[in-house]
Amino acid sequence: MEALLEGNGAGERKWQYPLIRKGKYYKWRSWLSYFYLVFFFAGPFMRINGQPFLLLNVIDRQFVILGQVFWPQDIFLFMLASLVFVVCVVLFTIAFGRMFCGWICPQTIFMEMVFRKIEEWIEGDANKRKKRDSGPWTNEKFFKKLVKHALFLIISFLIANTFLAYITGSENLIKIITEPVSQHWVGFLSICVFTIVFYLVYSRVRELVCTVICPYGRLQSVLIDEHTLVVAYNDVRGEPRGKLLRNVDSHDIKGDCVDCNLCVAVCPTGIDIRNGTQIECVNCTACIDVCDEVMDKIHRPRSLIGFFSKNMINSREKPSFTARMKGYAAVIILLIGVLCYFIFSRKDMDMTIMRSAGMLYQEQKGGYISNIYNAGIINKTNKTKTITVRAEDPAIKIQYIQAPGIILKGEETKAIFFVMIPASQIHSFKTDVRLQLISDNKIIQTVSTTFVGPMNN
Repeated sequence: MEALLEGNGAGERKWQYPLIRKGKYYKWRSWLSYFYLVFFFAGPFMRINGQPFLLLNVIDRQFVILGQVFWPQDIFLFMLASLVFVVCVVLFTIAFGRMFCGWICPQTIFMEMVFRKIEEWIEGDANKRKKRDSGPWTNEKFFKKLVKHALFLIISFLIANTFLAYITGSENLIKIITEPVSQHWVGFLSICVFTIVFYLVYSRVRELVCTVICPYGRLQSVLIDEHTLVVAYNDVRGEPRGKLLRNVDSHDIKGDCVDCNLCVAVCPTGIDIRNGTQIECVNCTACIDVCDEVMDKIHRPRSLIGFFSKNMINSREKPSFTARMKGYAAVIILLIGVLCYFIFSRKDMDMTIMRSAGMLYQEQKGGYISNIYNAGIINKTNKTKTITVRAEDPAIKIQYIQAPGIILKGEETKAIFFVMIPASQIHSFKTDVRLQLISDNKIIQTVSTTFVGPMNN
C-alpha cells in the first residue's frame, strides 16, 4: 500500500499527481469514456416502448431494464441477474484481471476522463500542481483552486441529478427541479447529499476508492493466476534495468528498462508496475502508453509493459487471445444470453389457477358440471388493465363469484369463479381445461388446469 504512505511516516496519505500521456490505449479509453458519459447522462431520458431505458425505483419497488418493467413478483429474475453478474465478474477477472476497473468502472471514468482533465486544464500538469500545492497560498493559487472546485461541485451536482433520475425516474426529477422545494424536500435533500458524496469522492478520496474501499482488488488477488492476462512488466526482457550510457551499447549488458520511472509517474494509484502484479493496479494501461513512448525514443521494441500473463513472460510468447480466454468469454456471453431470454420472454401479466382444495364437482342447471377455481393475477406492466378470464373452448362457461375486473399497475388481484362444462363432454374423472387471460381483447396468457367430473360419464 505504498500509495498510502508518505515519505515522512507510515499511515499518512500520499497525494497522487499522475502525469497524463495520450498514447494509443489512452485514446481508446477516451472514446469509450465519451460513449459511456453520453449514455450515462442520456439514459434516464431514453425510452423503449414508452418505458425508461433503465429505472431502479427502490422506493416504489419498480424496476425497468431495457424497457421491460419488473415488480417484486419478478424477484427470481433479479436473483438470476445477480448470479450472472457474480459469475461474469469471476470469469472475467480470471481471464483478464482488473481490466473492468480501468476501462469501464464509473469511478475511473469520471476520475480520469472528467475530473482529472479539468484539474490539468485549470492547474497545469502534474509537476505544476505538485509544486503549487507544496508552496504558499497566493492569489493565483486561490483563484485556480476556487475555479476547479466550483467546477467539481457543478459536475457532481449533474451526476447527482442523473443518479437520482435512475432511481425516481426522469419525470420526478423534472418535478423536483421545476416545482417548489417545499413539495419535494426528500428529493432536494437527496440531490444535496449525492452532490456532496460525489464531490468528496472525486476531489479528496480519489484513488483510495480503488486501493482501499473497493473489495474488487482483493477479489482479484485471489482469482488471478499465471494464465491471467493483466498489465505487466516483462522483467525477462527489461532486467537488469539501468540508464543508457553514451557511446556504449547498454543493451549488451543491461535490459531494455532505462529506469526512467515514467511508469510510476503516470500511475493513478502510485504503484511501480515493475514490482509485479499488485492489487492497486486497475489495468488503466497508462504505463503501457508511456513505456511504448520511451521505447520508440531509444529504438527498442514496444510492449516492455503490456498485456501479459506470467506464463507469456516466462516462455517469451507473444500476448494473444488464447483458447482459454475465448472459452471464458463464451461462457459470459452464454450466461448473458440466458438472462436476456428470460427477460424478453417474460409476460406482461401472469395468472396462476388452482382448483379449490377439498371440493369435488357440482351439478348445475342446464346439464352442466362445475368446479370452483381460485386465480391469482399479477399486472407487471406500468398501466392499469381491465382483465377477464374465459375458456379456450367456447362450449365451456365461466361464472364469477369474484370477478378480477380492473387491476392497477404492479398490483395483484384474485378471482374466484366456476368453470362449467356440459356433462356430455366429460368422459373421464379428470379433464384438461385451458383458460385464457384476456386484456384489451388480446389473449395475454393461456393456462392449463384439471377439471374433476363424475366417473359415470
